[in-house]
Amino acid sequence: MSLAGSLAHATTGVTSLVPTLDRPVADFSDTPWWLSLVKALLVFVFLLVNTLLVIWFERRVIGRMQQRPGPNRTGPFGLLQTLADGVKLALKEDLTPKNADKLVFILAPVIAGAMAFVSFAIIPLGPTVSMFGHLTPLQLTDIPVAVLLVLAVAGVGVYGIVLAGWSSGSTYPLLGGLRSTAQVISYEIAMGLSLVAVFMYSGSMSTSQIVSSQKSLWFIIPAFFSFGVYVITMVGETNRLPFDLAEGEGELTGGFHTEYSSLKFAMFFLGEYVNMFTVSALATTMFLGGWQAPPGIAAINDGMFNHGWWGLLWFVVKLWLFMFFFVWLRGSLPRVRYDQFMRFGWKFLIPVTLAWVVAVAFIRGAQLSFFGGNTRTATLIVVGVIAVVALAAAWVWDGRRAEKERTSRVEVPEEIDPFAGGYPVPPLPGQRLREPSLQVAATAAPTSTTTPEANRG
Repeated sequence: MSLAGSLAHATTGVTSLVPTLDRPVADFSDTPWWLSLVKALLVFVFLLVNTLLVIWFERRVIGRMQQRPGPNRTGPFGLLQTLADGVKLALKEDLTPKNADKLVFILAPVIAGAMAFVSFAIIPLGPTVSMFGHLTPLQLTDIPVAVLLVLAVAGVGVYGIVLAGWSSGSTYPLLGGLRSTAQVISYEIAMGLSLVAVFMYSGSMSTSQIVSSQKSLWFIIPAFFSFGVYVITMVGETNRLPFDLAEGEGELTGGFHTEYSSLKFAMFFLGEYVNMFTVSALATTMFLGGWQAPPGIAAINDGMFNHGWWGLLWFVVKLWLFMFFFVWLRGSLPRVRYDQFMRFGWKFLIPVTLAWVVAVAFIRGAQLSFFGGNTRTATLIVVGVIAVVALAAAWVWDGRRAEKERTSRVEVPEEIDPFAGGYPVPPLPGQRLREPSLQVAATAAPTSTTTPEANRG
């Protein structure tokens, strides 16, 4: 069974626990077909412009973190540097390896680049607004299982990676493609499981209904563990530092796109950054209230900042907070080891997230049974209990770890004999040299005082 089918089956019985709420659903009845095309074009331009900005932003921020200016020549503050690099990349020679499968070699970057844009179609960028005389949601489309569409599209995007590595006809791209595919598929499982808790709290997999369910309380509070798991998996899903293991320069050169150049390479480059915006937008929608204003601001003048085009502003602010998080990780952390990262995903994230999903099911049932659906009070109580249990478990685990380290610690003597084993051994830092043992000195003395006459005798 596919991941999307498993999540749909797992959440089928959960929605019956959720009471019927007065939640507005995205209404596209006043949206003609040509307006949908206009919105699709605007989403495409929005992602392209933000990609140009985030590349400049990343280079400037990392430059500041490394005490250098970053791009500051082309255009004011270097803002046109990304555009200049794009033009240069497009004018480069387009090379195709001799042993490559040419059709698949061309198709792979198209799949990777196109799939990155499709997922953004179900993201609500704002509430219902007036566009060209029509009332339409700031969302391209919405379906009852919109979140599963994102996971399905992410699964299709993996084909672009594995086909790029295989079709190149080269060893390093093949290894990079296999490594990246295994990583993305592994962390898609944990990502999907982390979203199940949100489905339980909202009672829907429609993105517009999930946003409207967070009017009183953002899901980052009751589903805090799911949010932490999602943040880890979204970095692994996008192959970004410290998890860009498919592009280890010392191991696989450039990874699956080593043999690509010119516009084909640009498609992979564009797809990576658009995927960053997609997973960040999904995190904003699922955990941070989507386009809704922060709680303090939302209460001003009966929620005037939650209407009209204000929602787009809050959405973009939250989106760029995640983009800064991506950049901060790249400038701060080193690349982890591949086997450790995969072990962390399969042996820790997935089992713990499964246990969390079961716990949320019981918690949600207790909220509706004992607290009459009062989500805020029940959530605070449950989060407090879970925090106490987690602290107690961490304290016990830390004590056991310290005891294990104490028993397994090897005592290093402060003073050593450099000739104790018959061979000169240099001291470790902090150690003192002792006079050589008498036995070694005695065996070494005749050798050093032997005369040529004694040897002849």
